[in-house]
Amino acid sequence: MSLFDDDRPQKPAVHEIGGDLSLLSVDELSSRIDLLQTEITRLEEERTRKSAGRQAAENLFRS
Repeated sequence: MSLFDDDRPQKPAVHEIGGDLSLLSVDELSSRIDLLQTEITRLEEERTRKSAGRQAAENLFRS
């Protein structure tokens, strides 16, 4: 074990909405921002996919 090993408990790689941010470093905040931006993109893509499927179904029944 090195003199510089960090034995503090590691924070989870997830973000809890409304959680305390005061103990997070700038790097940890940046990581969480990246994580959340990636998740937002994933959610938007799924919404687009489902909207296209819904529109296709509506068009099928209108024909």
